[in-house]
Amino acid sequence: MISTGLARQLRDAGLRWTPASGDRFQIDRAELDAEIFTISELTIEAHQYPTGTVLGFNGTTEWALDSVEVDDTLWLPREDQLRDLLRGAFRRLDRTDDGYRVVIVIDEVEQQHASVSAPEAYGLALLALLERTRA
Repeated sequence: MISTGLARQLRDAGLRWTPASGDRFQIDRAELDAEIFTISELTIEAHQYPTGTVLGFNGTTEWALDSVEVDDTLWLPREDQLRDLLRGAFRRLDRTDDGYRVVIVIDEVEQQHASVSAPEAYGLALLALLERTRA
């Protein structure tokens, strides 16, 4: 799983989230930073309204939380989602002595992004791609 800090950087760089079953997220409040939620039709559902997406909490009385707007959440994309978001820029994932390295190509230039975990390396590569498209 990617770090909260990297998830925030990705969001701030323009990564948008359409909630789907199996997605993990945090409520973007300091007091709930340690809590990770997973969307499931049985417990947390994404409700689409003209005013935006709201995540409804079904049967979570211990939290006394009925719903939260998607803008108040922080998506924690999975490794497969990060790889898919890299699209044609992705070249390969390498195992290194220290962890993992993702190799991408942006503007015909090969870039390497390394981290101790594969998801974090994918996230760093996606961040570079998003920042390039914003420039």
